[in-house]
Amino acid sequence: MPWKTLDDMDLSGKVVLVRVDINVPVENGVVTDATRIEKIVPTVTDIIAKGGKPVLLAHFGRPKGQVVPEMSLKPLVPVLEKALGHHVIFAEDCIGAPAKTAVSEMGPGDVVLLENTRFHEGEEKNDPELAAGMAALGEVYVNDAFSAAHRAHSSTEAIAHILPSCAGRLMEAELKALEAALGNPERPVTAVVGGAKVSTKLDLLGNLVTKVNNLVIGGGMANTFLVAQGIDVGKSLAERDMADTVKEILAKAEEAGCRIVLPVDVVVAREFKAGATNAVVAVDSCPPDAMILDAGPETVAEIGKVFEASKTLIWNGPLGAFEIPPFDTATNAAAQKAAELTREGSLISVAGGGDTVAALNKAGVAGDFTYISTAGGAFLEWMEGKELPGVAALTV
Repeated sequence: MPWKTLDDMDLSGKVVLVRVDINVPVENGVVTDATRIEKIVPTVTDIIAKGGKPVLLAHFGRPKGQVVPEMSLKPLVPVLEKALGHHVIFAEDCIGAPAKTAVSEMGPGDVVLLENTRFHEGEEKNDPELAAGMAALGEVYVNDAFSAAHRAHSSTEAIAHILPSCAGRLMEAELKALEAALGNPERPVTAVVGGAKVSTKLDLLGNLVTKVNNLVIGGGMANTFLVAQGIDVGKSLAERDMADTVKEILAKAEEAGCRIVLPVDVVVAREFKAGATNAVVAVDSCPPDAMILDAGPETVAEIGKVFEASKTLIWNGPLGAFEIPPFDTATNAAAQKAAELTREGSLISVAGGGDTVAALNKAGVAGDFTYISTAGGAFLEWMEGKELPGVAALTV
């Protein structure tokens, strides 16, 4: 691996600055979902076990360089203490006297949480002075926030060049999973890309057709592909002005030997609501006053065959309007097929992105995938083939 992990570092007696993502949802001062906090537990407990003193760097919300009391990290202290099983000391700033005092007060097993890094304008500007102020607090830097790795910020990029640096356990797991999926995958590789718009995923599609063997297109994006092929999609969501761009993607895929899998049958309805009257029709038989809201059973069966013939699967985006039943049928069925093949050991499955995680949870199969990334933007940029500054800074 081109980056170090906790196993490569001597942490005994050292103050370890750990960049984490604990940007959790909070309502009326109460954390409503502690998943991101729970994800950092292995890294923090490993550092303590190795004799290190963990000092957490994190952002919260978008204060845009101003001190916004509602975006303080202080309310997270009791939740962190519960998750970590260790005393957490809060510092009113991430640099300067408050931070230094908190670090100096650490006893064995204590954890320090520094105030929101984005209260400083320099954070999002990747200011070297701010990074130096943070680095002055510790002796080792650990980045465990893959979800913030696509940002070149003082606490994710600049600081990594100042101190001996490595990836935390969550970052390590994410990078290993992604390397297995696209870096050096077992072939054939299939990608599922869904969602509303082609225009938001142009870089993604352009990169994937050169990297994967099969590309399954779903959701509103599939409608745009159908329009580009001269198929009438009625009142369906589609970017009709993207037809030429789609033709370019199809040509690039053909040249690269990538098979594009599009719907052969679709579920149509005249209303976009739960339980709406619907029908399955051939892909070229959408009534002019109807909308395509899901892929049909023949399409799902074909996708299942593609999965069966694959060794690696990368998934980003649903196949239909999965939020509203019965238009979640194709997404659920395909997800369950992928989960079944993963459980059998015949498929490596990696998924990521907000809608994707929600869809897989809804299908009840999130726990069966090889790896699910909650990183959103960073996962998408990695799939697009872009260099992630927070990862590149750790490269040895």
